[in-house]
Order: sequence, then structure tokens, then C-alpha cells
Amino acid sequence: MHATDQITEGPTPEDIQPTANETLDRTLTGLVTVVPILALGLVGWQLWGNALGWNDVFVFLIMYVSTGLGITVGFHRLFTHRSFKTKRPVRVLLAILGSMAIEGPITSWVADHRKHHAFSDRLGDPHSPHVDHGHGLRGALKGLAHAHVGWLFIHTQRGSKERYAPDLLKDRDIAWVNRWFFGWAVAGFLIPFGLGFAFGGRLADGFTGMLWGGLVRMLVLHHATYSINSLCHFFGRKPFDTGDESRNLAWLTPLTFGEAWHNGHHAFPTSARHGLERGQIDISAGVISLLERLGLAWDVVRVDPNRLAAKRATA
Repeated sequence: MHATDQITEGPTPEDIQPTANETLDRTLTGLVTVVPILALGLVGWQLWGNALGWNDVFVFLIMYVSTGLGITVGFHRLFTHRSFKTKRPVRVLLAILGSMAIEGPITSWVADHRKHHAFSDRLGDPHSPHVDHGHGLRGALKGLAHAHVGWLFIHTQRGSKERYAPDLLKDRDIAWVNRWFFGWAVAGFLIPFGLGFAFGGRLADGFTGMLWGGLVRMLVLHHATYSINSLCHFFGRKPFDTGDESRNLAWLTPLTFGEAWHNGHHAFPTSARHGLERGQIDISAGVISLLERLGLAWDVVRVDPNRLAAKRATA
């Protein structure tokens, strides 16, 4: 199943991934969602106590950028949409960094996202804010909540890995990364602890590094990613005719490294660049271009200007 394949009918049982232990999955999802929010209490105490140092800021930025690019450049543009090719060590590194973001194992993430494109804002989309949520303000709020985080607790429309990610299931390197997902998740906390200790030289610096580079980083990155599913299908501009409600949301692009040019992405899913209009800064596309100049990326997918013009919305 390719990321750009289109399905015209509704979803079939073969499209949906069965859940082996739904209670355990929901419990883990709840922990990943709630614990970083509770950590804000520690953050508030730390700020009030004037304990926040530049070490913590540096650790947060290092972890946010590295794991965020693991999602945007790795999970999304490389593994989901095959927007470019790269060498084996880079592929594995991006897969590990994306796993450390703790947004789910790579094969599940890719399967859900490919299914989202196949059924975008129609029955079968795992996280559309526009399907079966009612009307008016209440329906809009319910839809946004579902698209933002609620869908993570529901398994009725999750993408089947066998149908939507068979290439990754057959890839020995990615299967290995996927198998060790919980190990990479733990590493996403141990590394900021080590960085904090290295920068500050005290155990206390290690723990505050883990707080900011682990829990706070995870909270901000998760909700930036979730906002693509919710806000970018509800608010913003639609310069391209995509047949769905995907939209560009300029203010969100810095936090998402260019992912919030979401209407451009839905117009040309395999494009390595999502910011397709003049002045649209796309950090992830810049990273891919850098890899290309270093000889570490090739077959980078770029959109012909004539195709852009043909897809541009006339309204």
C-alpha cells in the first residue's frame, strides 16, 4: 500500500488494525498523555524557585529538535511518504529519534497516517474532526477533541499495519527499531538526564534536564503534532484544492518544523517540501536539502510548478 494510493469506498475490516490488548494500550496512552501534564506542577515549582537554568533550556532544545525531526523528517516524510531516499545509518537514526518522541511505534504511526490520507476527512479517517461528531459548536469542540487526542484511545479506525505498512514490516532494520520501541522511549529520558548532568555536573542538573528534556519536551512535541490532526483540519488557509479540510496554519509551523503547511502537504503528499508557496519556511525540508548536499539523501521529490498551478484552488 503506497502513501498516495486512494480508496474511494468506505473502510473494510482489512483496513483496520485489531488491538490485542485494548485496556493495556489505553492505560499506556493515558500515562503518556497525563504524566507530562502533571509534570507541569514540578515545572511551576522550579520556575517559582528560580531553579530553571540555561542547562535545562539547552537540554530541552536539543531533545525537542532531535526527536521532532525524527518525526517530521523520519516517520513522516521518509517512512510514510518516501519523499527521499537515504543511507541505512541515517534511516535507522531517524527511526530511533522518532521512536524517542513516544508517539507510538514506527509501523503503527506510519499505518495510521497512510490510512488518514486514504480516507482524509471521510469515514475511515482515524482522526478527522469532521466525521460523526455532530453539528454546531458542541460538534466542533467534540470533533477537535477527538482529532487532537481522543482518537488515541479509540481503536475502531486504526490503520492495519499489514495493509498500510507492509514495506516496513518487511524491512529488517525498521522491524528491529519497532521491536525495541519501549527501549527508545526510556532512552528519551536517560539521554536528557545525561546531558543535564554533563552540562551542570550535578545529579540535580541531571534530574532537571530529564524534567525539561524528557517530560516537558514530550508534552510540547506531542501537542504540536496533535495540532496538525486537529487545528490544521479546522483553521487556516486552503490555497490548494485537496477535496478535504486540510489547511495551512502559519503560526504553528515553527513548532512543527514546517508540518503545519498541511494543505500543501495534502495537495502533494510525496513532496519533500510542505511549504510550497513563496516565503513558507519549512525547516524539515531544509534538513532534507542539507542531507542531499552532503550526499546522504537522493531522489528527493519536488513538485513541478505546473502541477502546483493546476492544483491551486480557484475560489
